[in-house]
Amino acid sequence: MAEDRFRPFETRLDEAEALAVLREALSGADDGEIFLERKRSEALVLDDGRIRQASYDASEGFGLRAVRGEVAGYAHATEISISALRRAAETARLAVGEGGGTLADAPAGTNRRLYTDENPLSGSEFAIRVETLREIDSFARELDARVVQVTASMAASLQEIEILRPEGLRIGDIRPMARLNISVILEENGRRETGSSGGGGRITLDGLMQREHWQGVVREAIRIAGVNLGAVAAPAGQFDVMVGPGWPGVLLHEAVGHGLEGDFNRKGVSAFSGRIGEQVAARGVTVVDDGTIADRRGSVTIDDEGTPSARNVLIEDGILVGYMQDRQNARLMGVAPTGNGRREGYAHIPMPRMTNTFMIDGKDDPKAMLADLKDGIYAVGFGGGQVDITNGKFVFNCTEAYRVRNGVVGEALKGATLIGDGPTAMGLIRGIGNDFALDPGVGNCGKAGQWVPVGVGQPSLLLGGLTVGGSAA
Repeated sequence: MAEDRFRPFETRLDEAEALAVLREALSGADDGEIFLERKRSEALVLDDGRIRQASYDASEGFGLRAVRGEVAGYAHATEISISALRRAAETARLAVGEGGGTLADAPAGTNRRLYTDENPLSGSEFAIRVETLREIDSFARELDARVVQVTASMAASLQEIEILRPEGLRIGDIRPMARLNISVILEENGRRETGSSGGGGRITLDGLMQREHWQGVVREAIRIAGVNLGAVAAPAGQFDVMVGPGWPGVLLHEAVGHGLEGDFNRKGVSAFSGRIGEQVAARGVTVVDDGTIADRRGSVTIDDEGTPSARNVLIEDGILVGYMQDRQNARLMGVAPTGNGRREGYAHIPMPRMTNTFMIDGKDDPKAMLADLKDGIYAVGFGGGQVDITNGKFVFNCTEAYRVRNGVVGEALKGATLIGDGPTAMGLIRGIGNDFALDPGVGNCGKAGQWVPVGVGQPSLLLGGLTVGGSAA
Protein backbone atom coordinates (compact mmCIF):
# COMPACT_ATOMS: atom_id res chain seq x y z
CA MET A 1 0.00 0.00 0.00
CA ALA A 2 1.13 3.58 -0.62
CA GLU A 3 2.79 5.20 2.36
CA ASP A 4 1.24 8.34 3.89
CA ARG A 5 -1.85 8.02 1.72
CA PHE A 6 -3.39 11.24 0.41
CA ARG A 7 -6.55 11.91 2.42
CA PRO A 8 -7.25 15.66 2.15
CA PHE A 9 -10.75 15.43 3.60
CA GLU A 10 -9.48 13.67 6.71
CA THR A 11 -6.68 16.20 7.17
CA ARG A 12 -7.12 19.76 5.92
CA LEU A 13 -10.65 19.81 4.51
CA ASP A 14 -14.03 19.13 6.00
CA GLU A 15 -15.88 17.13 3.35
CA ALA A 16 -19.31 18.56 4.13
CA GLU A 17 -18.00 22.13 3.97
CA ALA A 18 -16.11 21.47 0.71
CA LEU A 19 -19.23 19.91 -0.78
CA ALA A 20 -21.30 22.95 0.15
CA VAL A 21 -18.78 25.27 -1.57
CA LEU A 22 -18.80 23.07 -4.68
CA ARG A 23 -22.59 22.93 -4.87
CA GLU A 24 -22.83 26.70 -4.62
CA ALA A 25 -20.27 27.09 -7.40
CA LEU A 26 -22.19 24.68 -9.62
CA SER A 27 -25.65 26.16 -9.06
CA GLY A 28 -27.11 26.30 -12.57
CA ALA A 29 -24.17 24.37 -14.07
CA ASP A 30 -24.19 21.19 -16.15
CA ASP A 31 -21.21 19.56 -14.49
CA GLY A 32 -18.12 20.11 -12.38
CA GLU A 33 -15.95 18.76 -9.59
CA ILE A 34 -13.11 19.37 -7.20
CA PHE A 35 -9.98 17.54 -8.33
CA LEU A 36 -7.30 17.07 -5.66
CA GLU A 37 -3.83 15.78 -6.43
CA ARG A 38 -0.55 14.98 -4.75
CA LYS A 39 2.42 13.90 -6.86
CA ARG A 40 5.94 12.85 -5.98
CA SER A 41 8.59 12.10 -8.60
CA GLU A 42 12.26 11.26 -8.70
CA ALA A 43 14.79 11.02 -11.54
CA LEU A 44 18.38 9.82 -11.76
CA VAL A 45 20.57 10.33 -14.83
CA LEU A 46 24.05 8.90 -15.30
CA ASP A 47 25.98 10.34 -18.22
CA ASP A 48 29.43 9.15 -19.25
CA GLY A 49 30.10 7.51 -15.90
CA ARG A 50 28.92 10.36 -13.70
CA ILE A 51 25.63 11.23 -12.06
CA ARG A 52 24.49 14.28 -14.01
CA GLN A 53 21.06 14.68 -12.43
CA ALA A 54 19.44 13.58 -9.19
CA SER A 55 16.09 15.26 -8.65
CA TYR A 56 13.08 14.91 -6.40
CA ASP A 57 9.87 16.86 -6.81
CA ALA A 58 6.74 17.01 -4.66
CA SER A 59 3.60 18.97 -5.46
CA GLU A 60 -0.02 19.08 -4.43
CA GLY A 61 -3.06 21.19 -5.05
CA PHE A 62 -6.63 21.25 -6.30
CA GLY A 63 -8.64 22.41 -9.28
CA LEU A 64 -12.33 23.39 -9.19
CA ARG A 65 -14.32 23.28 -12.43
CA ALA A 66 -17.77 24.55 -13.34
CA VAL A 67 -19.19 23.60 -16.76
CA ARG A 68 -22.18 24.98 -18.61
CA GLY A 69 -22.74 24.17 -22.26
CA GLU A 70 -19.53 24.68 -24.21
CA VAL A 71 -17.99 26.91 -21.52
CA ALA A 72 -15.93 25.79 -18.55
CA GLY A 73 -14.61 27.88 -15.68
CA TYR A 74 -11.53 26.57 -13.92
CA ALA A 75 -9.48 27.76 -10.97
CA HIS A 76 -6.68 25.99 -9.10
CA ALA A 77 -4.37 26.51 -6.14
CA THR A 78 -1.52 24.84 -4.27
CA GLU A 79 -3.17 25.62 -0.93
CA ILE A 80 -5.71 22.96 0.03
CA SER A 81 -8.07 24.82 2.36
CA ILE A 82 -11.70 25.93 2.54
CA SER A 83 -10.72 29.56 2.02
CA ALA A 84 -8.80 28.65 -1.15
CA LEU A 85 -11.77 26.58 -2.33
CA ARG A 86 -14.09 29.55 -1.85
CA ARG A 87 -11.82 31.82 -3.90
CA ALA A 88 -11.62 29.21 -6.66
CA ALA A 89 -15.40 28.75 -6.60
CA GLU A 90 -15.93 32.47 -7.16
CA THR A 91 -13.70 32.38 -10.24
CA ALA A 92 -15.12 29.17 -11.74
CA ARG A 93 -18.65 30.40 -11.06
CA LEU A 94 -18.17 33.22 -13.61
CA ALA A 95 -18.41 30.67 -16.44
CA VAL A 96 -21.83 29.46 -15.28
CA GLY A 97 -23.62 32.78 -15.21
CA GLU A 98 -27.30 33.03 -14.41
CA GLY A 99 -29.95 30.52 -15.38
CA GLY A 100 -30.65 26.93 -14.70
CA GLY A 101 -28.63 24.04 -16.04
CA THR A 102 -29.34 20.37 -15.53
CA LEU A 103 -26.59 18.65 -13.58
CA ALA A 104 -25.22 15.63 -15.45
CA ASP A 105 -25.45 12.19 -13.89
CA ALA A 106 -22.48 11.06 -11.81
CA PRO A 107 -20.03 8.55 -13.32
CA ALA A 108 -20.48 4.91 -12.44
CA GLY A 109 -18.20 3.58 -9.72
CA THR A 110 -15.68 0.78 -10.07
CA ASN A 111 -13.76 -1.51 -7.73
CA ARG A 112 -11.36 -2.60 -10.47
CA ARG A 113 -7.62 -2.25 -9.89
CA LEU A 114 -5.35 -2.16 -12.94
CA TYR A 115 -2.01 -1.59 -11.19
CA THR A 116 -0.34 -1.64 -7.82
CA ASP A 117 -0.69 1.22 -5.37
CA GLU A 118 2.81 0.55 -4.04
CA ASN A 119 5.05 3.61 -4.00
CA PRO A 120 7.73 3.06 -6.69
CA LEU A 121 9.96 5.61 -4.96
CA SER A 122 10.35 3.49 -1.83
CA GLY A 123 11.26 0.10 -3.32
CA SER A 124 15.05 0.41 -3.49
CA GLU A 125 17.65 2.54 -1.79
CA PHE A 126 19.21 5.50 -3.58
CA ALA A 127 22.68 3.97 -3.43
CA ILE A 128 21.46 0.77 -5.10
CA ARG A 129 19.91 2.74 -7.97
CA VAL A 130 23.14 4.67 -8.48
CA GLU A 131 25.17 1.46 -8.47
CA THR A 132 22.80 -0.12 -11.01
CA LEU A 133 23.29 2.82 -13.37
CA ARG A 134 27.06 2.46 -13.04
CA GLU A 135 26.80 -1.26 -13.78
CA ILE A 136 24.83 -0.39 -16.92
CA ASP A 137 27.60 1.97 -18.04
CA SER A 138 30.31 -0.65 -17.46
CA PHE A 139 28.35 -3.44 -19.14
CA ALA A 140 27.73 -1.38 -22.29
CA ARG A 141 31.43 -0.49 -22.67
CA GLU A 142 32.53 -4.09 -22.10
CA LEU A 143 29.94 -5.39 -24.57
CA ASP A 144 31.12 -3.29 -27.50
CA ALA A 145 34.48 -1.54 -27.82
CA ARG A 146 32.90 1.06 -30.13
CA VAL A 147 30.86 2.55 -27.25
CA VAL A 148 32.15 6.05 -26.48
CA GLN A 149 29.26 7.36 -24.40
CA VAL A 150 26.48 5.89 -22.25
CA THR A 151 23.50 7.73 -20.82
CA ALA A 152 21.21 5.80 -18.47
CA SER A 153 18.24 7.15 -16.57
CA MET A 154 15.69 5.94 -14.04
CA ALA A 155 12.50 7.80 -13.26
CA ALA A 156 9.61 7.00 -10.93
CA SER A 157 6.54 8.82 -9.70
CA LEU A 158 3.42 8.36 -7.63
CA GLN A 159 0.29 10.36 -8.41
CA GLU A 160 -2.59 10.28 -5.92
CA ILE A 161 -5.88 11.87 -6.90
CA GLU A 162 -9.26 12.39 -5.25
CA ILE A 163 -12.39 13.74 -6.96
CA LEU A 164 -15.37 15.22 -5.12
CA ARG A 165 -18.56 15.66 -7.14
CA PRO A 166 -21.64 17.78 -6.29
CA GLU A 167 -23.94 14.80 -5.66
CA GLY A 168 -21.51 13.70 -2.93
CA LEU A 169 -19.63 11.03 -4.90
CA ARG A 170 -15.99 10.78 -3.85
CA ILE A 171 -13.56 8.81 -6.01
CA GLY A 172 -9.82 8.26 -5.74
CA ASP A 173 -6.95 6.60 -7.57
CA ILE A 174 -3.28 5.90 -6.83
CA ARG A 175 -1.11 5.78 -9.95
CA PRO A 176 2.50 4.58 -9.93
CA MET A 177 4.90 5.00 -12.84
CA ALA A 178 8.45 3.80 -13.47
CA ARG A 179 10.77 3.95 -16.45
CA LEU A 180 14.33 2.98 -17.45
CA ASN A 181 16.03 4.47 -20.52
CA ILE A 182 19.46 3.75 -21.99
CA SER A 183 21.19 5.58 -24.82
CA VAL A 184 24.61 4.81 -26.30
CA ILE A 185 26.89 6.44 -28.87
CA LEU A 186 29.09 4.19 -31.02
CA GLU A 187 32.10 5.45 -32.97
CA GLU A 188 33.65 3.67 -35.95
CA ASN A 189 35.96 5.07 -38.64
CA GLY A 190 35.31 8.61 -37.46
CA ARG A 191 31.51 8.27 -37.63
CA ARG A 192 29.28 8.44 -34.57
CA GLU A 193 25.70 7.20 -34.25
CA THR A 194 23.22 6.90 -31.40
CA GLY A 195 20.91 4.10 -30.31
CA SER A 196 18.31 4.21 -27.55
CA SER A 197 16.04 1.72 -25.83
CA GLY A 198 13.93 1.53 -22.68
CA GLY A 199 10.46 1.29 -21.28
CA GLY A 200 8.35 0.93 -18.19
CA GLY A 201 4.77 1.24 -17.03
CA ARG A 202 2.56 1.54 -13.96
CA ILE A 203 4.93 -0.65 -11.99
CA THR A 204 7.75 -0.24 -9.46
CA LEU A 205 11.41 0.17 -10.34
CA ASP A 206 12.33 -3.26 -8.96
CA GLY A 207 11.64 -5.23 -12.14
CA LEU A 208 13.40 -2.67 -14.34
CA MET A 209 16.51 -2.91 -12.14
CA GLN A 210 16.87 -6.67 -12.58
CA ARG A 211 20.12 -7.46 -14.38
CA GLU A 212 18.51 -9.67 -17.02
CA HIS A 213 16.14 -6.82 -17.92
CA TRP A 214 18.56 -3.92 -18.24
CA GLN A 215 21.16 -6.02 -20.03
CA GLY A 216 18.58 -6.67 -22.75
CA VAL A 217 17.89 -2.94 -22.97
CA VAL A 218 21.62 -2.21 -23.33
CA ARG A 219 21.97 -4.79 -26.12
CA GLU A 220 19.05 -3.28 -28.02
CA ALA A 221 20.46 0.25 -27.77
CA ILE A 222 23.84 -0.95 -29.06
CA ARG A 223 22.15 -2.91 -31.88
CA ILE A 224 20.27 0.19 -33.09
CA ALA A 225 23.39 2.37 -32.94
CA GLY A 226 25.30 -0.30 -34.88
CA VAL A 227 22.61 -0.39 -37.57
CA ASN A 228 22.82 3.40 -37.92
CA LEU A 229 26.61 3.25 -38.28
CA GLY A 230 26.16 1.29 -41.48
CA ALA A 231 23.19 3.28 -42.80
CA VAL A 232 23.19 5.03 -46.17
CA ALA A 233 21.23 8.10 -47.26
CA ALA A 234 17.54 7.31 -47.72
CA PRO A 235 15.95 7.67 -51.15
CA ALA A 236 13.05 10.03 -51.78
CA GLY A 237 9.91 9.24 -53.72
CA GLN A 238 6.82 7.05 -53.76
CA PHE A 239 7.37 3.62 -52.20
CA ASP A 240 5.46 0.71 -50.78
CA VAL A 241 6.25 0.70 -47.05
CA MET A 242 6.13 -2.06 -44.45
CA VAL A 243 5.86 -0.74 -40.90
CA GLY A 244 6.92 -2.93 -37.98
CA PRO A 245 4.86 -3.90 -34.90
CA GLY A 246 4.73 -2.23 -31.48
CA TRP A 247 6.18 1.26 -31.08
CA PRO A 248 5.60 2.21 -34.77
CA GLY A 249 1.96 2.47 -33.66
CA VAL A 250 2.96 6.04 -32.71
CA LEU A 251 2.23 6.83 -36.36
CA LEU A 252 -1.36 5.61 -35.87
CA HIS A 253 -1.59 7.54 -32.58
CA GLU A 254 -0.63 10.84 -34.18
CA ALA A 255 -2.07 10.57 -37.68
CA VAL A 256 -5.41 9.00 -36.69
CA GLY A 257 -5.81 8.93 -32.90
CA HIS A 258 -5.85 12.68 -32.28
CA GLY A 259 -8.38 13.11 -35.05
CA LEU A 260 -10.75 10.77 -33.18
CA GLU A 261 -10.80 12.81 -29.96
CA GLY A 262 -14.26 14.18 -29.23
CA ASP A 263 -13.51 17.89 -28.94
CA PHE A 264 -11.98 18.14 -32.41
CA ASN A 265 -15.01 16.39 -33.90
CA ARG A 266 -17.59 18.41 -31.97
CA LYS A 267 -15.95 21.56 -33.32
CA GLY A 268 -15.78 20.12 -36.83
CA VAL A 269 -12.04 20.61 -37.23
CA SER A 270 -10.97 16.96 -37.53
CA ALA A 271 -10.50 15.11 -40.80
CA PHE A 272 -12.92 12.56 -39.28
CA SER A 273 -15.65 15.02 -38.25
CA GLY A 274 -19.19 13.91 -39.13
CA ARG A 275 -18.03 10.62 -40.61
CA ILE A 276 -19.49 8.10 -38.15
CA GLY A 277 -20.65 5.08 -40.14
CA GLU A 278 -18.36 5.84 -43.09
CA GLN A 279 -15.44 3.78 -44.32
CA VAL A 280 -12.31 5.66 -43.25
CA ALA A 281 -9.74 2.85 -43.52
CA ALA A 282 -9.11 -0.34 -45.45
CA ARG A 283 -11.22 -3.37 -44.64
CA GLY A 284 -9.70 -5.36 -41.79
CA VAL A 285 -8.50 -2.25 -39.96
CA THR A 286 -9.84 -2.08 -36.39
CA VAL A 287 -8.53 0.66 -34.08
CA VAL A 288 -9.11 0.57 -30.33
CA ASP A 289 -8.37 2.86 -27.40
CA ASP A 290 -8.15 0.78 -24.23
CA GLY A 291 -7.35 2.25 -20.82
CA THR A 292 -8.01 -1.02 -18.98
CA ILE A 293 -4.81 -2.99 -19.78
CA ALA A 294 -3.07 -3.96 -16.55
CA ASP A 295 0.16 -2.15 -15.66
CA ARG A 296 0.38 -0.27 -18.98
CA ARG A 297 1.76 3.25 -19.15
CA GLY A 298 -1.41 4.69 -20.68
CA SER A 299 -3.90 2.86 -18.44
CA VAL A 300 -6.04 4.54 -15.79
CA THR A 301 -8.48 2.87 -13.40
CA ILE A 302 -10.63 5.99 -13.66
CA ASP A 303 -10.09 9.02 -15.84
CA ASP A 304 -9.55 12.47 -14.35
CA GLU A 305 -13.29 13.13 -14.12
CA GLY A 306 -14.01 9.87 -12.28
CA THR A 307 -15.34 7.86 -15.23
CA PRO A 308 -14.00 4.28 -15.27
CA SER A 309 -11.67 3.64 -18.20
CA ALA A 310 -12.92 1.37 -20.98
CA ARG A 311 -12.03 -0.51 -24.14
CA ASN A 312 -13.45 1.71 -26.88
CA VAL A 313 -13.59 0.56 -30.50
CA LEU A 314 -13.08 3.61 -32.74
CA ILE A 315 -12.73 2.07 -36.20
CA GLU A 316 -14.16 -1.39 -36.87
CA ASP A 317 -13.29 -3.24 -40.08
CA GLY A 318 -12.50 0.10 -41.67
CA ILE A 319 -15.74 1.81 -40.55
CA LEU A 320 -15.65 4.77 -38.13
CA VAL A 321 -17.86 3.81 -35.18
CA GLY A 322 -16.96 6.22 -32.38
CA TYR A 323 -14.87 8.99 -30.88
CA MET A 324 -13.05 9.32 -27.54
CA GLN A 325 -15.07 11.46 -25.13
CA ASP A 326 -14.82 13.30 -21.87
CA ARG A 327 -18.00 14.24 -20.00
CA GLN A 328 -18.49 17.70 -21.54
CA ASN A 329 -18.03 16.65 -25.17
CA ALA A 330 -20.10 13.51 -24.68
CA ARG A 331 -23.01 15.52 -23.33
CA LEU A 332 -22.82 18.09 -26.14
CA MET A 333 -22.66 15.34 -28.78
CA GLY A 334 -25.45 13.28 -27.20
CA VAL A 335 -23.33 10.21 -26.45
CA ALA A 336 -21.90 8.52 -23.36
CA PRO A 337 -18.51 9.41 -21.83
CA THR A 338 -15.83 6.87 -22.77
CA GLY A 339 -13.38 7.32 -19.85
CA ASN A 340 -11.01 9.54 -21.86
CA GLY A 341 -11.27 12.76 -19.80
CA ARG A 342 -7.63 13.32 -18.84
CA ARG A 343 -5.51 16.16 -17.47
CA GLU A 344 -1.83 16.60 -16.75
CA GLY A 345 -2.48 17.61 -13.13
CA TYR A 346 -4.52 19.73 -10.77
CA ALA A 347 -3.57 22.96 -12.60
CA HIS A 348 -5.09 21.72 -15.86
CA ILE A 349 -8.62 21.31 -17.16
CA PRO A 350 -9.61 17.84 -18.46
CA MET A 351 -10.13 17.16 -22.17
CA PRO A 352 -10.57 14.10 -24.42
CA ARG A 353 -7.24 12.27 -24.55
CA MET A 354 -5.99 8.86 -25.65
CA THR A 355 -4.91 6.10 -23.23
CA ASN A 356 -3.50 3.02 -25.02
CA THR A 357 -4.39 3.35 -28.72
CA PHE A 358 -3.65 0.55 -31.15
CA MET A 359 -4.69 -1.43 -34.22
CA ILE A 360 -5.59 -5.05 -33.52
CA ASP A 361 -4.11 -8.16 -35.15
CA GLY A 362 -4.73 -9.19 -38.73
CA LYS A 363 -4.28 -12.56 -40.39
CA ASP A 364 -1.25 -11.99 -42.62
CA ASP A 365 2.16 -13.58 -42.09
CA PRO A 366 4.72 -10.77 -41.69
CA LYS A 367 7.33 -12.82 -43.59
CA ALA A 368 4.95 -13.16 -46.53
CA MET A 369 4.17 -9.44 -46.36
CA LEU A 370 7.87 -8.64 -46.54
CA ALA A 371 8.36 -11.04 -49.43
CA ASP A 372 5.60 -9.17 -51.28
CA LEU A 373 7.56 -5.92 -51.04
CA LYS A 374 9.23 -5.58 -54.46
CA ASP A 375 10.81 -2.13 -54.14
CA GLY A 376 10.12 -0.41 -50.86
CA ILE A 377 11.03 0.59 -47.34
CA TYR A 378 10.84 -1.43 -44.12
CA ALA A 379 10.35 1.03 -41.23
CA VAL A 380 11.02 -0.53 -37.82
CA GLY A 381 11.48 2.45 -35.49
CA PHE A 382 10.15 6.00 -35.31
CA GLY A 383 11.22 9.20 -33.61
CA GLY A 384 9.41 12.51 -33.59
CA GLY A 385 6.75 13.66 -36.01
CA GLN A 386 4.31 16.44 -36.83
CA VAL A 387 0.58 16.16 -37.55
CA ASP A 388 -2.11 18.62 -38.66
CA ILE A 389 -5.35 17.52 -36.96
CA THR A 390 -7.59 19.32 -39.48
CA ASN A 391 -6.47 17.18 -42.41
CA GLY A 392 -4.46 14.40 -40.80
CA LYS A 393 -1.26 15.30 -42.69
CA PHE A 394 1.85 13.91 -41.02
CA VAL A 395 5.63 13.83 -41.31
CA PHE A 396 7.45 11.16 -39.29
CA ASN A 397 11.16 10.49 -38.87
CA CYS A 398 12.36 6.89 -39.04
CA THR A 399 15.02 5.94 -36.49
CA GLU A 400 15.49 2.47 -38.01
CA ALA A 401 14.59 1.68 -41.61
CA TYR A 402 15.82 -0.55 -44.44
CA ARG A 403 15.59 -0.68 -48.23
CA VAL A 404 13.79 -3.77 -49.55
CA ARG A 405 14.14 -5.15 -53.08
CA ASN A 406 12.25 -8.21 -54.28
CA GLY A 407 11.39 -9.19 -50.73
CA VAL A 408 14.99 -9.07 -49.50
CA VAL A 409 15.94 -6.66 -46.72
CA GLY A 410 18.98 -4.67 -47.80
CA GLU A 411 20.92 -1.69 -46.53
CA ALA A 412 19.90 0.36 -43.52
CA LEU A 413 18.70 3.89 -44.31
CA LYS A 414 19.46 7.17 -42.60
CA GLY A 415 17.24 10.26 -42.83
CA ALA A 416 14.06 8.54 -44.02
CA THR A 417 10.74 10.29 -43.32
CA LEU A 418 7.20 9.09 -44.00
CA ILE A 419 4.87 11.75 -45.41
CA GLY A 420 1.12 11.54 -45.93
CA ASP A 421 -2.23 12.00 -44.24
CA GLY A 422 -3.97 9.68 -41.80
CA PRO A 423 -7.22 8.96 -43.66
CA THR A 424 -5.41 8.31 -46.96
CA ALA A 425 -2.73 6.17 -45.30
CA MET A 426 -5.41 4.05 -43.61
CA GLY A 427 -6.87 3.37 -47.06
CA LEU A 428 -3.48 2.32 -48.44
CA ILE A 429 -3.15 -0.63 -46.03
CA ARG A 430 -3.04 -3.89 -47.98
CA GLY A 431 -1.53 -6.18 -45.37
CA ILE A 432 -2.15 -6.55 -41.61
CA GLY A 433 0.20 -8.87 -39.75
CA ASN A 434 -0.61 -11.40 -37.04
CA ASP A 435 2.26 -10.15 -34.86
CA PHE A 436 0.52 -7.49 -32.75
CA ALA A 437 2.63 -5.87 -30.05
CA LEU A 438 2.33 -2.93 -27.68
CA ASP A 439 5.17 -0.47 -27.23
CA PRO A 440 7.62 -1.02 -24.32
CA GLY A 441 6.13 1.84 -22.29
CA VAL A 442 7.79 5.02 -23.50
CA GLY A 443 4.97 7.23 -24.82
CA ASN A 444 4.08 10.79 -23.80
CA CYS A 445 1.37 12.72 -25.61
CA GLY A 446 1.07 16.48 -25.87
CA LYS A 447 -2.13 18.42 -26.49
CA ALA A 448 -2.97 22.07 -25.75
CA GLY A 449 0.14 22.38 -23.60
CA GLN A 450 -0.66 19.32 -21.47
CA TRP A 451 1.36 16.10 -21.38
CA VAL A 452 0.02 12.69 -20.29
CA PRO A 453 1.49 9.16 -20.47
CA VAL A 454 0.08 6.98 -23.26
CA GLY A 455 0.57 3.64 -24.95
CA VAL A 456 0.58 2.67 -28.62
CA GLY A 457 0.69 -0.57 -30.58
CA GLN A 458 -0.04 -2.39 -33.82
CA PRO A 459 0.86 -5.44 -35.89
CA SER A 460 3.11 -5.15 -38.94
CA LEU A 461 1.43 -3.18 -41.74
CA LEU A 462 2.02 -3.07 -45.47
CA LEU A 463 1.02 0.19 -47.16
CA GLY A 464 1.03 0.73 -50.89
CA GLY A 465 2.36 3.97 -52.34
CA LEU A 466 3.42 6.14 -49.38
CA THR A 467 5.59 9.21 -49.89
CA VAL A 468 9.08 8.81 -48.45
CA GLY A 469 11.29 11.85 -47.90
CA GLY A 470 15.02 11.23 -47.84
CA SER A 471 18.38 12.73 -48.60
CA ALA A 472 19.07 11.00 -51.91
CA ALA A 473 17.35 11.26 -55.28
